[in-house]
Amino acid sequence: MKRKKLVIISHTEHFRTHEGIIKGWGPTINEINYLSNYWEEVVHVGCLHQKPTPPSALPYTSSNITFAPIPAYGGKSIKEKLLILVKIPKIIAQVVKNVKGASEVQLRLPTSMGLFLLPLFSFFLPRRYTFWVKYAGSWNQDHAAFASRLQHWWLKKNLARCKVTINGFWNDQPTHCYSFENPCLTEEDIARGAEIARNKSFEGSYVFAFVGRLEDSKGVTRIIEALKEIPAEKIKEVHFVGNGHKTEEYVQQAYFLGDKVHFHGFLDKTGVHSILQQSHFFLLPSDSEGFPKVIAEAACYGVIPIVSNVGSIAHYVTQTNGFVWNKKGNTTYPEILNQAVTQTPKKLKELSENCIRIAEMFTFDNYKHKLESLVFCK
Repeated sequence: MKRKKLVIISHTEHFRTHEGIIKGWGPTINEINYLSNYWEEVVHVGCLHQKPTPPSALPYTSSNITFAPIPAYGGKSIKEKLLILVKIPKIIAQVVKNVKGASEVQLRLPTSMGLFLLPLFSFFLPRRYTFWVKYAGSWNQDHAAFASRLQHWWLKKNLARCKVTINGFWNDQPTHCYSFENPCLTEEDIARGAEIARNKSFEGSYVFAFVGRLEDSKGVTRIIEALKEIPAEKIKEVHFVGNGHKTEEYVQQAYFLGDKVHFHGFLDKTGVHSILQQSHFFLLPSDSEGFPKVIAEAACYGVIPIVSNVGSIAHYVTQTNGFVWNKKGNTTYPEILNQAVTQTPKKLKELSENCIRIAEMFTFDNYKHKLESLVFCK
């Protein structure tokens, strides 16, 4: 039996195509398309942007999903950030309108609108539904922005009187906060990925992949500098999937790789998975993360992660299935990368085969089971 009405409130970017079709950020839309199988009605309250639709955006595929637009907000300048103040009434009105009749409501944080939506749900809206917060950022982030710190404090103190799903497993984790893996894979993905991983060879040169926003905080410059330090014969190809305002600068920095390097821009799930299927190593020396879904997507195909120990990444990536760079340690990222590519093919094959255990935790079916057993239970 299906549940009645699920309302999801997020700052997920949506776009209107020239044909009038609404599309949104691919990973979130994939998740909502899956969840729509278990509710009679799903409403997604999200931001509608007036800009071109990126290739990574996807449409909703179920007729029982409704997109309820709110004004896009935020930006780099102080003026752009402050404009959210004039948009607050419209955002609150859309939220209040759509939670009517809901059986379950999910608020995705941290985000700027969490500063006024958390108090709204905590003290002002009558609650005739199951309310939970999906906290997508790093639960124990150092030097977080004020807005994120405030929302983290609010949720940790349980002022919202709700269950909270978080990335990772923490020593000081409150009892109302549950460790969840953000879903991104189907059982079919797991089966296909396991077959590809079994046939992957680590003899000879390697294919490296990065997927995400092209910016220094994601470690793009670190990656390029590290690739300079390893033997050229170890590099078969390097793939950068994503975009950013410094893309052309990175292209120039990676010029020494010649035709071995490829900057693809944003790709849809099919394009990303096509690159991961042929890759050996996934590179992500970020400054800050919660847990990027793409690590699990890469692990599905036996792609060995070489990542920084931020957020909850090191809760899943260990010496048994990858390489973790301690940002505060004495070892540099180039040294970690060199350590990885000089392992024996047998050792790399073993790490690759162990990656599938990461991927299996991030399936939609596992997510649904955890919702039923931890969030929706009395």
